[in-house]
Amino acid sequence: MDSRVTPPSGAPGNGPSGPVGRPEDRPARLAVGVLGPGRVGSALGAALARAGHRVVAAAAVSEASRRRTEERLPGAVVTTPQETVAAADLVLLTVPDDVLPELAEGLAATDVPVEGKLLAHTSGRFGTGVLAPLTRAGGLPLALHPVMTFTGRPDDLNRLTGISFGVTAPEPLRPVAEALVVEMGGEPVWIPEERRPLYHAALAGGANHLVTLVVEAMDLLRAAGAPEPGRMLGPLLGAALDNALRLGINGLTGPVARGDAGTVRAHVDELGRVSPESRRAYVALARLTADRALAAGMLKPEDAERLLGVLADRTADGTAD
Repeated sequence: MDSRVTPPSGAPGNGPSGPVGRPEDRPARLAVGVLGPGRVGSALGAALARAGHRVVAAAAVSEASRRRTEERLPGAVVTTPQETVAAADLVLLTVPDDVLPELAEGLAATDVPVEGKLLAHTSGRFGTGVLAPLTRAGGLPLALHPVMTFTGRPDDLNRLTGISFGVTAPEPLRPVAEALVVEMGGEPVWIPEERRPLYHAALAGGANHLVTLVVEAMDLLRAAGAPEPGRMLGPLLGAALDNALRLGINGLTGPVARGDAGTVRAHVDELGRVSPESRRAYVALARLTADRALAAGMLKPEDAERLLGVLADRTADGTAD
């Protein structure tokens, strides 16, 4: 993008920094359109409305999206994607990742006017390159990814306060992108375009796999006879997460960190009997844990060698592959 490009006159970057009086009295109010007012789109639209902008239109297809639009974006007219874009200064493209390239190409093919409009998607995977068809038509691309899970419940809006947003934009639009995030209650974190896939892999691996691990642990505890596995795990996992976030690998405890190969072997054997899928996951994560503990100097080389011997690839019945 030309370095001389400036935000449109209604963009936050052209007003004074920080809130001024009541939201409805603040300068630089934008007309906002939402393409895909699902869990994320409706929450961000509501956050922008709370900051003083006006959500004027939404392209909602499913009954759930229409309901969320009515509940969270009461001033928005439900209409077509083209009319939503035409009515807005800022368009939120809050659709699934795999749909986003097709949406950008489709909108560009319809010749809907996008020149001078802010076009913000919320995908973690993509930067602004995915919006190239619209950028070539004069659109101003932003990638604003909220680092939070959304459930569609009323507390989604409050969850935006204080969270990070992964922000990518052409350099002239960076102040606008960051201002919008601040207005929604978030903290902008700049992510270079080429690092977006790695950034998103880290977030998905941490959050999504954490849910899988916790649910798997709960199932195994039930199989072991624990009647309330969630209650049992809550304090332990809360402490483990706090240790990891504060101390990094130095917060690691347990048999792998101690080099207790006998205990790890017992775990692997029992999981092979009860749940081969769980066994494979345990082995893969224990290897990664051992490698990190060894690199951090927490695990002696001879202890690591014994552990890795126990964790060597085996079939579910315990025999070598």
